[in-house]
Amino acid sequence: MAEEEDDYMSDAFINSLQDVRPGMPMPRRVKDDYEKEEKHKEANIKNRQRKIKEVEKEQRDTKLNEALGNENKGFALLQKMGYKKGQALGKKGDGIVEPIPLNIKTGRSGIGHEEMKKRKAEENLENYRRKIQMRKHAEEQATDDFRMRMKNKKEEIRLRADLSKSQRACVLLDGQKSISTPREAWYWPKLNEQEEEEEDDETEEDEDLVKEELSTLEKLQILTSYLRGKHLFCIWCGTTYQDEDDMESNCPGDTADDHD
Repeated sequence: MAEEEDDYMSDAFINSLQDVRPGMPMPRRVKDDYEKEEKHKEANIKNRQRKIKEVEKEQRDTKLNEALGNENKGFALLQKMGYKKGQALGKKGDGIVEPIPLNIKTGRSGIGHEEMKKRKAEENLENYRRKIQMRKHAEEQATDDFRMRMKNKKEEIRLRADLSKSQRACVLLDGQKSISTPREAWYWPKLNEQEEEEEDDETEEDEDLVKEELSTLEKLQILTSYLRGKHLFCIWCGTTYQDEDDMESNCPGDTADDHD
């Protein structure tokens, strides 16, 4: 028995039809089929566009790789002017041989945008290198300053030690010669606290004034000169010489560097 056709007047046939009225809900199955069809159309369009671009690129590359023939009006004019194929341009033959290359612009940016980006990248790189160089120079300068401060600190400690040694030798040698008062207050070591309280205000003011005016090195130079001239004594040799000739013959000099 032949299969009976659906009755187009029945409710089952009407319900199976798609309702195309705008704003009406669409069955999920019909909606999925519709979206698949739209995606398929978009994919076909993209594939067709990509193929067109590929074909254009192949045709362009082919034409660019082909040498100009006599059918080209510009090349024909050059030949009439004496140009030969493979010859450089110019009166003296020092021009270009190959044509100027064709750069295809595929992006949507304006003319010169790529050069601007390249220039900006080079500027950023140069600024970065300059910052690295400045940082390196600052670190080297800080290291040199630290070494100089440590060197000066060690030198100051050594000078103070030599000055203290000279002051102790001065009070001892002055005592041997019955000198009861130092030539300058700082020639001798500081007294103990009880004796310091008994010192006159004037002496303290003079001593403070000398401290402000003279550095440790200047005090050491003055005091060692006094010891050498008055007592013929060298603090670095630790020796009291018989006379000036004996000192000049046996003492290396009047500074610590001379005794190294």
